[in-house]
Amino acid sequence: MDTSTFDVIVAGGGPAGVSAAVAAARAGQRVLLLERQGCLGGVWTAGLLSYVFDFDKSGIGWEIIRRLDALGARRCDKTDAYPPDRDWVYEPEYMKFVCEEMCREAGVKVLLGSPVVAAARDASGRNVASVATESKSGRREWAAAAFIDCTGDGDLAALAGCGFDYGYPGLPHGQPATLNALVAVDDGDKLAPFVSNEPAMWTRDKAPDGTERSHHICATRRLKAALREAGVEPSYGDPTLFRLHKNVFCFMANHEYALRVDDAEAISEATMRARREIVGLAAALASRGGPWKGFRVIATAEQIGHRDARRIHGRYTVTKKDIERGATFPDAVTTSRFGIDIHGIDKKMNDAKAAGNSGGVAFRPFQIPLRSCIAKDADNLFMAGRCISGDFYAQASYRVTGSAVALGEAVGKAAAGGGQ
Repeated sequence: MDTSTFDVIVAGGGPAGVSAAVAAARAGQRVLLLERQGCLGGVWTAGLLSYVFDFDKSGIGWEIIRRLDALGARRCDKTDAYPPDRDWVYEPEYMKFVCEEMCREAGVKVLLGSPVVAAARDASGRNVASVATESKSGRREWAAAAFIDCTGDGDLAALAGCGFDYGYPGLPHGQPATLNALVAVDDGDKLAPFVSNEPAMWTRDKAPDGTERSHHICATRRLKAALREAGVEPSYGDPTLFRLHKNVFCFMANHEYALRVDDAEAISEATMRARREIVGLAAALASRGGPWKGFRVIATAEQIGHRDARRIHGRYTVTKKDIERGATFPDAVTTSRFGIDIHGIDKKMNDAKAAGNSGGVAFRPFQIPLRSCIAKDADNLFMAGRCISGDFYAQASYRVTGSAVALGEAVGKAAAGGGQ
Protein backbone atom coordinates (compact mmCIF):
# COMPACT_ATOMS: atom_id res chain seq x y z
CA MET A 1 0.00 0.00 0.00
CA ASP A 2 1.06 3.60 -0.63
CA THR A 3 1.77 5.38 2.66
CA SER A 4 1.56 9.14 3.03
CA THR A 5 2.37 10.99 6.24
CA PHE A 6 0.65 14.00 7.81
CA ASP A 7 0.78 15.80 11.15
CA VAL A 8 -2.93 15.32 11.83
CA ILE A 9 -5.46 13.02 10.18
CA VAL A 10 -9.16 13.71 10.71
CA ALA A 11 -11.65 10.93 9.97
CA GLY A 12 -15.07 12.26 9.06
CA GLY A 13 -15.80 15.55 7.27
CA GLY A 14 -18.99 16.52 9.10
CA PRO A 15 -19.48 19.54 11.38
CA ALA A 16 -16.87 18.36 13.91
CA GLY A 17 -14.43 17.14 11.27
CA VAL A 18 -14.41 20.29 9.18
CA SER A 19 -13.90 22.40 12.30
CA ALA A 20 -11.12 20.14 13.61
CA ALA A 21 -9.30 20.05 10.28
CA VAL A 22 -9.50 23.81 9.75
CA ALA A 23 -8.36 24.53 13.32
CA ALA A 24 -5.38 22.17 13.06
CA ALA A 25 -4.37 23.47 9.63
CA ARG A 26 -4.56 27.08 10.78
CA ALA A 27 -2.21 26.10 13.61
CA GLY A 28 0.38 25.19 11.00
CA GLN A 29 -0.19 21.44 10.75
CA ARG A 30 -0.29 19.31 7.60
CA VAL A 31 -3.85 17.95 7.78
CA LEU A 32 -5.62 15.20 5.88
CA LEU A 33 -9.43 15.08 6.09
CA LEU A 34 -11.00 11.75 5.09
CA GLU A 35 -14.72 11.70 4.22
CA ARG A 36 -16.82 8.76 3.01
CA GLN A 37 -19.44 10.84 1.17
CA GLY A 38 -19.04 12.91 -1.98
CA CYS A 39 -19.19 16.21 -0.10
CA LEU A 40 -18.14 17.77 3.17
CA GLY A 41 -20.66 18.63 5.88
CA GLY A 42 -21.84 15.17 6.91
CA VAL A 43 -25.28 15.32 8.53
CA TRP A 44 -25.51 19.00 7.53
CA THR A 45 -25.29 18.20 3.82
CA ALA A 46 -25.44 14.50 2.95
CA GLY A 47 -27.94 14.19 5.82
CA LEU A 48 -29.97 17.33 4.92
CA LEU A 49 -30.27 18.23 8.61
CA SER A 50 -31.19 21.82 7.69
CA TYR A 51 -31.65 23.07 11.27
CA VAL A 52 -28.91 23.60 13.87
CA PHE A 53 -29.10 24.10 17.62
CA ASP A 54 -26.82 25.66 20.26
CA PHE A 55 -24.48 27.13 17.69
CA ASP A 56 -23.18 30.57 18.70
CA LYS A 57 -20.23 29.51 20.87
CA SER A 58 -17.03 29.04 18.86
CA GLY A 59 -14.88 31.07 16.53
CA ILE A 60 -15.28 28.72 13.57
CA GLY A 61 -19.00 28.55 14.31
CA TRP A 62 -19.27 32.33 14.01
CA GLU A 63 -17.27 32.20 10.79
CA ILE A 64 -19.71 29.68 9.32
CA ILE A 65 -22.57 32.00 10.29
CA ARG A 66 -20.94 34.99 8.56
CA ARG A 67 -20.18 33.02 5.40
CA LEU A 68 -23.71 31.64 5.10
CA ASP A 69 -25.13 35.12 5.69
CA ALA A 70 -22.96 36.51 2.90
CA LEU A 71 -24.52 33.92 0.60
CA GLY A 72 -28.07 34.62 1.81
CA ALA A 73 -28.30 30.97 2.84
CA ARG A 74 -29.41 31.21 6.48
CA ARG A 75 -32.71 31.96 8.24
CA CYS A 76 -32.65 32.88 11.94
CA ASP A 77 -35.19 32.26 14.65
CA LYS A 78 -36.19 35.76 15.70
CA THR A 79 -37.48 35.34 19.24
CA ASP A 80 -36.77 36.64 22.72
CA ALA A 81 -36.27 33.08 23.99
CA TYR A 82 -32.76 32.68 22.53
CA PRO A 83 -30.20 34.86 20.77
CA PRO A 84 -30.87 34.92 17.00
CA ASP A 85 -27.69 33.06 16.11
CA ARG A 86 -28.14 30.16 18.51
CA ASP A 87 -30.70 28.14 16.48
CA TRP A 88 -31.22 28.59 12.74
CA VAL A 89 -32.01 27.08 9.34
CA TYR A 90 -29.58 26.91 6.40
CA GLU A 91 -29.55 25.76 2.79
CA PRO A 92 -27.55 22.49 2.49
CA GLU A 93 -25.96 23.16 -0.91
CA TYR A 94 -24.45 26.40 0.33
CA MET A 95 -23.25 24.65 3.49
CA LYS A 96 -21.30 22.23 1.26
CA PHE A 97 -19.65 25.20 -0.42
CA VAL A 98 -18.81 26.90 2.89
CA CYS A 99 -17.22 23.75 4.33
CA GLU A 100 -15.16 23.15 1.20
CA GLU A 101 -13.98 26.75 0.95
CA MET A 102 -12.89 26.88 4.59
CA CYS A 103 -10.86 23.71 4.16
CA ARG A 104 -9.36 24.87 0.88
CA GLU A 105 -8.34 28.24 2.29
CA ALA A 106 -6.78 26.61 5.37
CA GLY A 107 -4.75 24.21 3.21
CA VAL A 108 -6.48 21.02 4.36
CA LYS A 109 -6.01 18.09 2.00
CA VAL A 110 -9.50 16.64 1.49
CA LEU A 111 -10.24 13.15 0.19
CA LEU A 112 -13.90 12.45 -0.59
CA GLY A 113 -15.30 8.97 -1.11
CA SER A 114 -12.59 7.67 1.21
CA PRO A 115 -13.94 5.97 4.36
CA VAL A 116 -11.52 4.72 6.99
CA VAL A 117 -11.67 0.90 6.99
CA ALA A 118 -8.73 -0.10 9.22
CA ALA A 119 -6.37 1.29 11.83
CA ALA A 120 -2.93 0.07 12.94
CA ARG A 121 -1.05 0.66 16.21
CA ASP A 122 2.64 1.43 16.64
CA ALA A 123 5.10 -0.91 18.37
CA SER A 124 4.22 0.45 21.82
CA GLY A 125 0.55 -0.36 21.31
CA ARG A 126 -0.40 2.99 22.86
CA ASN A 127 -0.59 5.04 19.68
CA VAL A 128 -2.43 4.81 16.39
CA ALA A 129 0.26 4.68 13.69
CA SER A 130 -1.84 4.72 10.53
CA VAL A 131 -5.27 4.29 9.02
CA ALA A 132 -6.34 2.69 5.75
CA THR A 133 -8.99 3.90 3.32
CA GLU A 134 -10.80 2.19 0.46
CA SER A 135 -11.65 4.36 -2.53
CA LYS A 136 -11.54 4.48 -6.32
CA SER A 137 -7.76 4.55 -5.88
CA GLY A 138 -7.86 1.24 -4.05
CA ARG A 139 -6.59 0.66 -0.52
CA ARG A 140 -4.22 3.33 0.75
CA GLU A 141 -2.46 3.78 4.07
CA TRP A 142 -2.06 7.14 5.81
CA ALA A 143 0.24 7.86 8.79
CA ALA A 144 0.17 10.77 11.22
CA ALA A 145 1.39 11.96 14.59
CA ALA A 146 -2.19 12.57 15.79
CA PHE A 147 -5.62 11.33 14.74
CA ILE A 148 -9.09 12.77 15.36
CA ASP A 149 -12.24 10.64 15.16
CA CYS A 150 -15.00 12.91 13.86
CA THR A 151 -17.02 10.14 12.22
CA GLY A 152 -19.93 10.71 14.61
CA ASP A 153 -20.26 6.96 14.99
CA GLY A 154 -16.81 6.46 16.52
CA ASP A 155 -15.69 4.32 13.57
CA LEU A 156 -11.96 5.13 13.75
CA ALA A 157 -11.72 4.53 17.49
CA ALA A 158 -13.59 1.25 17.19
CA LEU A 159 -11.31 0.10 14.36
CA ALA A 160 -8.32 1.02 16.52
CA GLY A 161 -9.61 -1.29 19.27
CA CYS A 162 -10.76 1.38 21.72
CA GLY A 163 -13.45 0.57 24.25
CA PHE A 164 -16.87 2.17 23.95
CA ASP A 165 -20.44 2.14 25.25
CA TYR A 166 -23.55 2.13 23.11
CA GLY A 167 -27.27 2.57 23.42
CA TYR A 168 -30.04 3.37 25.84
CA PRO A 169 -29.35 1.96 29.34
CA GLY A 170 -30.14 -1.75 29.26
CA LEU A 171 -30.75 -1.87 25.50
CA PRO A 172 -28.44 -2.75 22.58
CA HIS A 173 -29.59 0.28 20.58
CA GLY A 174 -30.27 3.95 21.16
CA GLN A 175 -32.53 6.65 19.81
CA PRO A 176 -34.36 6.26 16.48
CA ALA A 177 -32.86 7.49 13.23
CA THR A 178 -34.47 9.83 10.70
CA LEU A 179 -34.09 10.30 6.95
CA ASN A 180 -34.62 13.96 6.11
CA ALA A 181 -35.92 15.26 2.80
CA LEU A 182 -36.27 18.52 0.90
CA VAL A 183 -39.72 19.29 -0.47
CA ALA A 184 -41.19 22.04 -2.61
CA VAL A 185 -44.70 23.47 -2.84
CA ASP A 186 -46.39 25.94 -5.19
CA ASP A 187 -46.89 28.67 -2.57
CA GLY A 188 -44.72 28.40 0.53
CA ASP A 189 -46.44 31.27 2.32
CA LYS A 190 -49.67 29.28 2.57
CA LEU A 191 -47.89 26.61 4.65
CA ALA A 192 -46.84 29.02 7.43
CA PRO A 193 -49.17 27.53 10.11
CA PHE A 194 -47.51 24.13 9.58
CA VAL A 195 -43.90 25.39 9.53
CA SER A 196 -41.88 25.26 12.77
CA ASN A 197 -39.58 28.22 12.07
CA GLU A 198 -42.31 30.69 11.07
CA PRO A 199 -42.43 33.00 12.85
CA ALA A 200 -40.02 31.19 15.22
CA MET A 201 -39.93 27.86 17.01
CA TRP A 202 -40.23 29.09 20.57
CA THR A 203 -42.82 31.86 20.24
CA ARG A 204 -46.18 31.08 21.85
CA ASP A 205 -49.08 29.78 19.79
CA LYS A 206 -52.36 27.92 20.23
CA ALA A 207 -52.40 24.22 19.46
CA PRO A 208 -55.34 22.55 17.67
CA ASP A 209 -56.74 21.52 21.09
CA GLY A 210 -56.77 25.16 22.25
CA THR A 211 -53.83 24.90 24.66
CA GLU A 212 -50.97 27.41 24.48
CA ARG A 213 -47.69 25.85 23.36
CA SER A 214 -44.51 26.77 21.53
CA HIS A 215 -45.11 27.50 17.87
CA HIS A 216 -43.00 24.45 16.98
CA ILE A 217 -45.29 22.06 18.88
CA CYS A 218 -48.40 23.71 17.45
CA ALA A 219 -47.01 23.49 13.90
CA THR A 220 -46.10 19.81 14.26
CA ARG A 221 -49.56 19.00 15.61
CA ARG A 222 -51.21 20.79 12.69
CA LEU A 223 -48.95 18.91 10.27
CA LYS A 224 -49.72 15.58 11.93
CA ALA A 225 -53.45 16.34 11.74
CA ALA A 226 -53.10 17.19 8.04
CA LEU A 227 -51.32 13.90 7.39
CA ARG A 228 -53.99 11.96 9.23
CA GLU A 229 -56.72 13.76 7.32
CA ALA A 230 -54.89 12.67 4.17
CA GLY A 231 -55.12 9.07 5.36
CA VAL A 232 -51.52 8.46 6.47
CA GLU A 233 -49.79 8.10 9.85
CA PRO A 234 -46.16 9.27 10.11
CA SER A 235 -43.78 7.07 12.07
CA TYR A 236 -42.48 10.18 13.86
CA GLY A 237 -44.98 11.68 16.28
CA ASP A 238 -43.80 15.28 15.73
CA PRO A 239 -43.53 15.58 11.91
CA THR A 240 -41.78 18.84 11.13
CA LEU A 241 -41.36 21.33 8.31
CA PHE A 242 -38.59 23.95 8.28
CA ARG A 243 -38.64 26.65 5.62
CA LEU A 244 -35.28 27.01 3.87
CA HIS A 245 -36.04 29.35 0.98
CA LYS A 246 -39.29 30.63 -0.47
CA ASN A 247 -41.10 27.44 -1.53
CA VAL A 248 -38.47 24.93 -0.32
CA PHE A 249 -38.68 23.14 3.02
CA CYS A 250 -36.95 20.47 5.06
CA PHE A 251 -39.40 17.63 5.80
CA MET A 252 -38.61 15.54 8.89
CA ALA A 253 -41.40 13.01 9.37
CA ASN A 254 -40.07 9.50 9.95
CA HIS A 255 -38.45 7.41 12.67
CA GLU A 256 -36.57 4.17 12.26
CA TYR A 257 -36.38 2.28 15.55
CA ALA A 258 -33.77 -0.04 17.10
CA LEU A 259 -31.23 0.85 14.41
CA ARG A 260 -27.53 0.49 15.21
CA VAL A 261 -24.78 2.42 13.42
CA ASP A 262 -22.74 -0.76 12.92
CA ASP A 263 -25.37 -2.85 11.12
CA ALA A 264 -25.03 -2.15 7.38
CA GLU A 265 -27.88 -4.44 6.33
CA ALA A 266 -30.32 -2.91 8.81
CA ILE A 267 -29.24 0.62 7.83
CA SER A 268 -29.81 -0.19 4.15
CA GLU A 269 -33.28 -1.55 4.83
CA ALA A 270 -34.18 1.35 7.12
CA THR A 271 -32.99 3.95 4.60
CA MET A 272 -35.08 2.52 1.78
CA ARG A 273 -38.08 2.01 4.05
CA ALA A 274 -37.81 5.62 5.24
CA ARG A 275 -37.54 6.94 1.69
CA ARG A 276 -40.65 4.97 0.73
CA GLU A 277 -42.49 6.52 3.68
CA ILE A 278 -41.41 10.06 2.78
CA VAL A 279 -42.61 9.72 -0.81
CA GLY A 280 -45.93 8.32 0.40
CA LEU A 281 -46.46 11.07 2.97
CA ALA A 282 -45.68 13.77 0.41
CA ALA A 283 -48.09 12.27 -2.12
CA ALA A 284 -50.84 12.13 0.50
CA LEU A 285 -50.41 15.80 1.37
CA ALA A 286 -50.29 16.84 -2.29
CA SER A 287 -53.58 15.05 -2.88
CA ARG A 288 -55.31 17.42 -0.47
CA GLY A 289 -54.68 20.47 -2.65
CA GLY A 290 -55.14 23.90 -1.08
CA PRO A 291 -51.92 24.98 0.69
CA TRP A 292 -50.45 21.56 -0.21
CA LYS A 293 -50.79 22.08 -3.95
CA GLY A 294 -47.62 20.96 -5.72
CA PHE A 295 -46.14 19.47 -2.53
CA ARG A 296 -43.35 17.25 -3.85
CA VAL A 297 -40.10 15.62 -2.77
CA ILE A 298 -37.12 17.18 -4.52
CA ALA A 299 -34.33 15.41 -2.61
CA THR A 300 -33.85 12.81 0.11
CA ALA A 301 -30.74 12.53 2.25
CA GLU A 302 -27.82 10.37 1.13
CA GLN A 303 -27.41 9.10 4.68
CA ILE A 304 -29.93 8.39 7.40
CA GLY A 305 -29.44 10.54 10.49
CA HIS A 306 -28.47 8.67 13.66
CA ARG A 307 -29.11 10.56 16.88
CA ASP A 308 -26.62 8.59 18.92
CA ALA A 309 -23.82 6.12 18.37
CA ARG A 310 -20.73 4.70 20.04
CA ARG A 311 -19.51 6.65 23.05
CA ILE A 312 -15.75 6.11 23.03
CA HIS A 313 -14.09 5.62 26.41
CA GLY A 314 -12.07 8.73 27.22
CA ARG A 315 -9.94 10.08 30.06
CA TYR A 316 -13.17 11.42 31.60
CA THR A 317 -16.78 10.38 31.02
CA VAL A 318 -19.45 13.10 31.18
CA THR A 319 -22.49 11.75 33.06
CA LYS A 320 -26.01 12.70 34.04
CA LYS A 321 -24.61 13.76 37.43
CA ASP A 322 -22.52 16.37 35.62
CA ILE A 323 -25.67 17.60 33.87
CA GLU A 324 -27.64 17.86 37.09
CA ARG A 325 -24.91 19.85 38.85
CA GLY A 326 -24.06 22.02 35.84
CA ALA A 327 -20.47 20.78 35.96
CA THR A 328 -17.48 23.01 35.26
CA PHE A 329 -13.95 21.80 34.52
CA PRO A 330 -10.49 23.43 34.41
CA ASP A 331 -9.91 21.91 30.96
CA ALA A 332 -13.37 22.75 29.59
CA VAL A 333 -13.58 23.15 25.81
CA THR A 334 -17.26 24.12 25.43
CA THR A 335 -20.58 24.27 27.28
CA SER A 336 -23.59 22.21 26.25
CA ARG A 337 -26.72 24.36 26.54
CA PHE A 338 -29.07 22.11 24.59
CA GLY A 339 -31.40 20.19 26.90
CA ILE A 340 -31.58 16.42 27.07
CA ASP A 341 -33.52 15.42 23.95
CA ILE A 342 -34.44 11.74 23.90
CA HIS A 343 -36.72 10.68 21.06
CA GLY A 344 -39.13 7.82 21.64
CA ILE A 345 -37.04 4.67 21.45
CA ASP A 346 -40.01 2.62 20.22
CA LYS A 347 -43.41 3.38 18.70
CA LYS A 348 -45.18 3.15 22.06
CA MET A 349 -42.90 5.74 23.65
CA ASN A 350 -43.08 7.84 20.49
CA ASP A 351 -46.87 7.93 20.62
CA ALA A 352 -46.74 9.09 24.26
CA LYS A 353 -44.08 11.76 23.67
CA ALA A 354 -42.14 11.77 20.43
CA ALA A 355 -39.18 13.98 21.41
CA GLY A 356 -37.80 16.15 24.17
CA ASN A 357 -37.83 13.43 26.83
CA SER A 358 -35.34 14.14 29.61
CA GLY A 359 -35.20 10.63 31.06
CA GLY A 360 -35.96 12.13 34.45
CA VAL A 361 -32.67 14.07 34.52
CA ALA A 362 -32.81 17.72 35.61
CA PHE A 363 -30.85 19.76 33.07
CA ARG A 364 -28.36 22.53 33.76
CA PRO A 365 -25.86 23.77 31.13
CA PHE A 366 -22.66 21.80 31.65
CA GLN A 367 -19.09 22.04 30.46
CA ILE A 368 -17.27 19.32 28.52
CA PRO A 369 -13.60 18.76 29.41
CA LEU A 370 -10.85 18.07 26.90
CA ARG A 371 -10.24 14.77 28.73
CA SER A 372 -13.57 13.51 27.35
CA CYS A 373 -12.17 14.08 23.87
CA ILE A 374 -9.00 11.99 24.32
CA ALA A 375 -9.25 8.22 23.98
CA LYS A 376 -8.51 6.23 27.10
CA ASP A 377 -6.98 3.43 25.04
CA ALA A 378 -4.79 5.44 22.63
CA ASP A 379 -2.58 8.37 23.54
CA ASN A 380 -2.67 10.17 20.17
CA LEU A 381 -6.34 9.62 19.34
CA PHE A 382 -8.79 12.46 19.91
CA MET A 383 -12.55 12.54 19.39
CA ALA A 384 -14.97 15.36 18.55
CA GLY A 385 -18.72 15.28 18.00
CA ARG A 386 -21.23 12.87 19.45
CA CYS A 387 -18.70 10.01 19.83
CA ILE A 388 -16.82 11.66 22.72
CA SER A 389 -16.82 10.05 26.17
CA GLY A 390 -20.18 10.46 27.88
CA ASP A 391 -23.17 8.49 29.06
CA PHE A 392 -26.46 8.16 27.19
CA TYR A 393 -28.00 11.25 28.82
CA ALA A 394 -25.00 13.49 28.21
CA GLN A 395 -24.85 12.43 24.57
CA ALA A 396 -28.56 13.26 24.23
CA SER A 397 -27.56 16.87 24.93
CA TYR A 398 -24.16 17.43 23.28
CA ARG A 399 -25.05 15.46 20.12
CA VAL A 400 -26.28 18.64 18.34
CA THR A 401 -24.05 20.20 15.72
CA GLY A 402 -23.41 23.46 17.57
CA SER A 403 -21.53 21.40 20.15
CA ALA A 404 -19.85 19.34 17.42
CA VAL A 405 -18.35 22.46 15.82
CA ALA A 406 -17.09 23.81 19.15
CA LEU A 407 -15.63 20.43 20.11
CA GLY A 408 -13.98 20.04 16.70
CA GLU A 409 -12.32 23.44 16.87
CA ALA A 410 -10.97 22.82 20.37
CA VAL A 411 -9.75 19.31 19.61
CA GLY A 412 -8.14 20.40 16.33
CA LYS A 413 -6.09 22.94 18.26
CA ALA A 414 -5.20 20.36 20.93
CA ALA A 415 -4.10 17.81 18.34
CA ALA A 416 -2.01 20.47 16.63
CA GLY A 417 -0.32 21.14 19.94
CA GLY A 418 0.64 17.50 20.12
CA GLY A 419 -0.88 16.59 23.37
CA GLN A 420 -3.12 16.50 26.32
